[in-house]
Amino acid sequence: MLKGVTRAGIGQAGSIESFIQAAAEHGFEAVAAEGKELEQWIADKGFAGAQAFLKEHGVQIGTIGLSVQWRTTEEEFRSGLARLAQDAEAAAALGCTACCTYVLPSTDYSAAHFMALATRRLRTCAQILAPYGIRLGLEFVGPHHLRTRWRNPFIWGLAETLDWIDAIGENNVGLLFDSYHWYTNELGVDDILQLDPSRIVLVHINDAPAVPVEDVLDNDRLFPGEGVIDLAGFLGALNRIGYRGVIAQEILTPQPLTEPSSVLLKRSQEAFRRVYAAAGLE
Repeated sequence: MLKGVTRAGIGQAGSIESFIQAAAEHGFEAVAAEGKELEQWIADKGFAGAQAFLKEHGVQIGTIGLSVQWRTTEEEFRSGLARLAQDAEAAAALGCTACCTYVLPSTDYSAAHFMALATRRLRTCAQILAPYGIRLGLEFVGPHHLRTRWRNPFIWGLAETLDWIDAIGENNVGLLFDSYHWYTNELGVDDILQLDPSRIVLVHINDAPAVPVEDVLDNDRLFPGEGVIDLAGFLGALNRIGYRGVIAQEILTPQPLTEPSSVLLKRSQEAFRRVYAAAGLE
C-alpha cells in the first residue's frame, strides 16, 4: 500500500513541485493535488517536464479533489462541469486515476430531495471522469456533531454509502475510506474484511483523541499512531483484503499548524513508520 500525503496537516508546502519534492524526501509515494494546479503546472513546465519530475522523485498524483459544487444550486453545479473536464484532462495526463469528494452527514435540504439531486449530479460527474480513466471516490463522514449540524440527517455510514454507490450506477464510482470515519461509526476490522478492495478508490489515515466517540470532532485529528484508533487493525485488514492503493494522511485541525512543513512531514514520516510496523507491513 502506497504511503501518501495531502496538504492537510503539513503546513505551507509551497508549489506542486515543492510539495512533491518534500514528500519524496520523507518517504511518501503519492500526493493529493487539485486539477487546476496540475493544469497550470503542465502549462508552465510542459507535459513531458511534469511527468519527468514525478518520475525522478518516485511520486504519483494519488488524487484530485472534485471541484464541482454538487451540494448547492443547479446553477452552481452546471457552471462547474467544464472545469471538471479540464481537471480530469490534466490529472489523466499525469497518471492520476482518482477524484474524490466528501459527503456531509446532514443537509438543510429535505433528505429525499437532496438524495435525488446528489445522485444525478454525482452520476454526471462520474460520466465526465470515466473517459479519462478516473474513478470518483465518495467519502462518508462520521463525527456525531456533523450529523445534526444541518436540519435533516443524510448519510454517514459505510453500508449506506455502498448502497448509494450502487444506486448511482456508474462503474467508476467507489469509496474514499477514512480511518476517522470508520472509527466514529464504531466499525471494526470485520467490516473491512467484508469489503471488496475494488470498491475502494482511496484511503485516508489519521487518528483521534481519547474522548468519548460521540464527542470526537471532525477537525480535531491527530497524526497516525498518536491517538486511540486501531490503525494497526485498520491497515492490516486493508492489506488482507488485497487493497494496494494509496493510504493518504489527512490531518484536519482547529487552527493551521504553525511548525515548518519539513518538521510536520518528518512527524508524518515517523507516524507512518510506527503504524505500518504495528500492522506488520514493514
